[in-house]
Amino acid sequence: MIEQAFKGGKRYNRLMLLLLGLIGVGFGFYLWQFNYGLGITGMSRSVSWGFYIAQFTFLVGVAASAVMLVLPYYLHDYKAFGRITILGEFLAVASVTMCLLFIIVDLGQPIRALNVIFHPTPNSILFWDMIVLNGYLLLNIVIGWKVLEAERNNVHYPGWLKPLIYLSIPWAVSIHTVTAFLYCGLPGRGFWLTAILAPRFLSSAFASGPALLILLCLLIRKISKFDPGLEQIRSLSKIVTYAIILNVFFFLCEVFVVFYSQIPEHMDHFKYLFTGLHGHGVLVPWMWSSLFLMVTAIILLVPPMFRNNTTVLAIACVCVFIGTWIDKGLGMISGGFVPNPLHHVDEYVPTGPELMITLGVYASGIFILSALFKIAVSIKEELHA
Repeated sequence: MIEQAFKGGKRYNRLMLLLLGLIGVGFGFYLWQFNYGLGITGMSRSVSWGFYIAQFTFLVGVAASAVMLVLPYYLHDYKAFGRITILGEFLAVASVTMCLLFIIVDLGQPIRALNVIFHPTPNSILFWDMIVLNGYLLLNIVIGWKVLEAERNNVHYPGWLKPLIYLSIPWAVSIHTVTAFLYCGLPGRGFWLTAILAPRFLSSAFASGPALLILLCLLIRKISKFDPGLEQIRSLSKIVTYAIILNVFFFLCEVFVVFYSQIPEHMDHFKYLFTGLHGHGVLVPWMWSSLFLMVTAIILLVPPMFRNNTTVLAIACVCVFIGTWIDKGLGMISGGFVPNPLHHVDEYVPTGPELMITLGVYASGIFILSALFKIAVSIKEELHA
């Protein structure tokens, strides 16, 4: 089946060449960082996790969202999702790959990643994060590939795959839960010190991931002969609707608890993000934009007459994806480090090299996703022909 990834039209070939070029540029900047050190980034003693880990956190959620297709299809026998489940699993493969790449570039010296294996510490959340991420990547590669292969050969997938499919459902939830525990297990950081952080992570994941998948399905309908189906897209849009409402609700719960309690350590993080603190507020316009986009998405998604219009749905999904990306990919990490435990404000802004390396990692993920989707769509076209 892999040969399908090398067969494509001019648009596909141009896209892959463009992505390879961006990967090369990003890798060039990474070599600079590798030789010089993390001093070329905007990180400091006060902000030790920056743009790389922020993208890792966001993409873990995109990867976990595949469970919103796997669970209804395999556990509740919702046949309609059978047409697009493979797309969700391949999206998870590309997302987890980018997660791992962001960890590598954040380490400075990639060889340090082997310390987790050679010197395992089960009492560390990082150890379990390594287990769940690599395990989830392996599960989605095996399940996605074997199911697609069986579908191409017009046979049922092998019986030994069923336990792996069931295992992947709680595993998907675990990858983002463990990621949340990385943050809320740090007692010196008031912004993350909340039991609702894992639910917030999962609600944003189940909004952003399916929203991206809807956009990809609409794109596939337009540029290929395979139709993922309107019923499937509309079912996904309901999931996005409920998830984004929950995400905003959880955020408002945090705001109430923080400001009703009047604990300065907790309030200062929210003040920095939404009004600025001690004259610093580089993220203020970003955070208000995030909130505006998420509320706009809710307004567009709740009424069925809007949600069932593919154009309006696409706009709403873009709002959901960008809004949750800003919230988690910018505010969640910087908001936890600024101000620091001594209430000093040391702002963090990603540098040009950081952004170019990030662009290279995203290009790598899109390259993998494009190849996997090309294989899946080509086989789906053959079968439906």
